Amino acid sequence: SIVAQLPEGARVLIVRLRSLGDCVLTTPALRILKQHRPDLHLGVVVEDRFAQVFEGNPDVAEILPPSKKLVIGFRPRLALNLHGGTRSATLTALSLAPLRAGFGHFRQSWVYNVRIPRAQQILGEERTVHTAEHVASAMFYLGVPRVEIPRACLFATRPEQGSYAVVHPLASAPDKAWPADRFVVVGRALRESGLEPVFIGGPGEDLSAFSEFRVMAGAPLSQVKCLLAGASLFVGNDSGPAHMAAAFGVPVVVLYGSSDPVIWAPWRTGNVVLAAPTGLSTIGVEAVLTGVDRLRGVAR
Repeated sequence: SIVAQLPEGARVLIVRLRSLGDCVLTTPALRILKQHRPDLHLGVVVEDRFAQVFEGNPDVAEILPPSKKLVIGFRPRLALNLHGGTRSATLTALSLAPLRAGFGHFRQSWVYNVRIPRAQQILGEERTVHTAEHVASAMFYLGVPRVEIPRACLFATRPEQGSYAVVHPLASAPDKAWPADRFVVVGRALRESGLEPVFIGGPGEDLSAFSEFRVMAGAPLSQVKCLLAGASLFVGNDSGPAHMAAAFGVPVVVLYGSSDPVIWAPWRTGNVVLAAPTGLSTIGVEAVLTGVDRLRGVAR
């Protein structure tokens, strides 16, 4: 057991540079590790634009930018790369940690003196695994006893109040975005049902098609967390905000195009998944509204 070898109060560096959903779905693994070894001092290396995912998380002692100087100064006993790219491998090597762990399929395998096998091998189940399971399997391999993988952990300073639904109509790629005019119809239906729709988008994203509704465009993640923490419902494309909503236990309706919902489904919250691998335009408004009706009143 690698974890059992760590001395009391040892520093552990977790490298997870970016991608909103991936950062959110890393937090269950951090919770598992910290619950098993509360004495460990966990630091997360993450790009500034995603650092707020980890803010307020009691499992994380330090949030570090991807800086060579700060990574070396952290002086970890164990560095665990959960990102897998060249830059993350370089930072793992530069940490000078005696124990450097990464999945066996990662490039730059020379960096790691602890190579983690496939999640299926660790879990003993030959099936497609969810991202949360994949990340948590690394902790099990390192010696944390296998437990049920918890919900993702996000923390909001002041959750918004009111009866509203958050709608995220955009996506990182065109084949992951449901048509905007259909989101408008859903927004109107939500409003008529007594839930104020709040449309959200990231920096530089165009929400002009939804001007008849309340919009939150380009807000910092801390503000988005507060909005999602108080929401009654989330409707949107497969995206980082969907995983944020799930982390707060918000019931979610999520539309999946090119991505696999088995790997990226909402984790441990009430949900309706609508998948259309041949094209999101094949999903009608009625299917989404039926999903909304199913989730209305779901206990959080």
